[in-house]
Amino acid sequence: MVFASTPVSTPEIVWWALLPVIVLAVSALLLLTVSSLLKKAINWLASTVSLTAGVFVLVSTIPIWNKIQNDGAIAFLNDSIGIDGSTVFLTSLIAIAVITTSIIARPYLNREGIPDSEFYVLLLLSAAGGVVMATANDLIVLFLGIEILSIAVYVLVALHLRKIESQEGAIKYFLLGAFSSAFLLYGIALVYGAIGSTNLFAIKNYLASSILVEDGMLMIGFALMIVGLGFKIAAFPFHSWTPDAYQGAPTPVVVWMAAGVKVAGFAALIRVFPLTFASYVDDWQIPIAVLAGLTVVFGSVVAVVQSDVKRMLAYSSIAHAGFILLGVQSANTDGVASVLFYLAIYTFLASGSFAVLTVVGGDGDLNHDITAYKGLAQRKPVLAILFTVLLLGQAGIPFTGGFIAKLGVISSAVDTKLYFLAGIAMVSAAISAYVYLRILMAMYVEIDEDKIAEIHVPKGVWVVTGLASVVVIITGLIPGPIVEITRDAIPILVSG
Repeated sequence: MVFASTPVSTPEIVWWALLPVIVLAVSALLLLTVSSLLKKAINWLASTVSLTAGVFVLVSTIPIWNKIQNDGAIAFLNDSIGIDGSTVFLTSLIAIAVITTSIIARPYLNREGIPDSEFYVLLLLSAAGGVVMATANDLIVLFLGIEILSIAVYVLVALHLRKIESQEGAIKYFLLGAFSSAFLLYGIALVYGAIGSTNLFAIKNYLASSILVEDGMLMIGFALMIVGLGFKIAAFPFHSWTPDAYQGAPTPVVVWMAAGVKVAGFAALIRVFPLTFASYVDDWQIPIAVLAGLTVVFGSVVAVVQSDVKRMLAYSSIAHAGFILLGVQSANTDGVASVLFYLAIYTFLASGSFAVLTVVGGDGDLNHDITAYKGLAQRKPVLAILFTVLLLGQAGIPFTGGFIAKLGVISSAVDTKLYFLAGIAMVSAAISAYVYLRILMAMYVEIDEDKIAEIHVPKGVWVVTGLASVVVIITGLIPGPIVEITRDAIPILVSG
C-alpha cells in the first residue's frame, strides 16, 4: 500500500532577526562546554566571550534597525516573534548592559573568588531571555523569556558564597519570583479564556473589533498580569525582594539587575499594556497610574532613611521604576517614547553608579555604609567627579540626561491630565535628590583620616564610569538625536 505524502508548511524563520538571541544563547552554551573541559584556562576566556557576544549583539542591531526602518516591522514563527523599532532599541540596551557588566565583573570576581565561567554563562542566558521578552509577540513566548531570565538571575544573586546575605537575598528573590510567575501565568490563562488566543496581534485586533458583554475574566487577567510584571520591574508593593537582593548580590550582578533586567521587564510591560490592550486603556490606565505614584513616593522616601549606599540605590531604583511607569500609563506615542529614553539613560546611570560601588565595597563587598565614602574626593578625585555626574543625573539635575528623562515622563502624566500624579512625581524627585546629596556630602565635605589610604580602581571601572558620565552629559546638553531615535522606535504589532 502506498500512502500519498501531504506537504506540510513549517513556520517561517527569519534568521537575521533572531541573530541577537542566537549569539547570546550559543555563546553561553559554548562557554559552558569549554569551561567544563578547561577549568584552569578559563579565567580570561569567560569575560572575553561575554564581552564579545555583547559587542556583536550591539553591532548587529544596526543593520537590523536599518532594515526595519526601511521595510517595516515583521512577525514570524506563527507570529510568535515580532521585530520592530522598539525591540531593536531595547535589544541594544540589553547588549549595552551585558557589555558594561562584563567589563566590571572580571576584577571583582577575581577579588571575591567567584567562578568566572558560571557568572558569564548565567549572564548571557539571562540576556537571551531578556531579548526574547523584548521580541515576544505571544504571551506564552513572553512568559518563557521571563522564566529564562529570572532563573538565571536567581542563581546570579546567590553566587557570592562568602556572604550569607547573598544566599538570603537569592532565596527571597526566588520565592517571591515564583509567586509572581504564578500570578502572571494565571493572568495569561484568563486572558486566553476570555479571548481565545495568546498572540498579541490577535488579542489587539479582537479587542478593537469586539465588545465583551462579560469582561470580568479579562479584568482579572489584567490585574494578575500587572502583579506579575510589577514584580519584575520592582514596583511597589511588589518590590520587597529588591533591597535584600541588591544588598546581598555581587555588585556586578546588581549592575545587570538594575540595567538589563529592568529594561527587559519594561519591554514586556510595554508590549502587553500600551500596545496589546490599547482599546481597554480606561480599565488599566488608572491602576498603573496609582502604581506609579505609590512606587515613586515609596522609593524616594525610604531611600532617604538608608545608611547603606547599596540599599539606598536599591530603593532609588524602585523610585526610577515609578517614574518610568508614568510614561507607561499615558499609553500614547510621547509617553512610550519617554519610557524608551528613560530606559536608555538609566542603563548608563545604573551601570556607572554601581561600578563605583564595586571599588568602594572592598574585600568581601561589605563596606557599603555611607561612611565608606568619606573623603573619596581626596582619595580618588577623578572617580568622585564621575560619580558626582552620575548621581546628579539620577537626581534629575538640569543639563543631565536624567533631567530630560524625568521631564519626559512627567510631561506624559500632564498630557493625560493626571496633574496630581505629576505633582507627586516632582515632589518625590526633590526628595530623592536629598539621597544623592548625602553621598556627595560624604565624598566632598566629610573627611575620615582612617580611610585616606589609596584604593585600587580597575581599568574596567574607569571605562564604564567615564563612558556613562559622558553619555549623561551629552544627552543632557544635546538630547535631540536620542529623542528622535526613541520616536522612531515606537512599538507596533504586525502579523506575518
